[in-house]
Amino acid sequence: MTKVGKVSSLFYSPPTGRTTVASFSLDSKGIVNDKHYNKSIDRSVLIASLESYALVKRHGIDVPYGDLGENVLIDYNPYHLTAGTKLKIGKVTLEISQPCTLCKSLTTIDSKLPKLLKDDRGIFAKVMEPGSIKEGDDIYLLD
Repeated sequence: MTKVGKVSSLFYSPPTGRTTVASFSLDSKGIVNDKHYNKSIDRSVLIASLESYALVKRHGIDVPYGDLGENVLIDYNPYHLTAGTKLKIGKVTLEISQPCTLCKSLTTIDSKLPKLLKDDRGIFAKVMEPGSIKEGDDIYLLD
């Protein structure tokens, strides 16, 4: 187990809209009370790096944290991780399932975003060991 970073912010989407939270619970179907809960297990959690926001800022686009649709914003760049790689965050074990595909909704923020974030928007993970994640939790890459 290798420590690689920390959780910066957490977001989820209850039926009433997107919100920032200090912690959330996860089970095998995803983030409890999220509108995407039990929809697509391989896409249960979207992880993004602070580096994605830094990248767009360098191109003159100011995007508030959470607007890329992530659930977990971290201070580590996980985009090189391959499917099957496991991360431990708090009590939760996540398994990387696939890179996040870009959606046209990013063009509502700025038309340049999809091209800028082609390989840097985020990665999806599924929950392997349930529990809760909170801001400031350490992130470990499992060997």
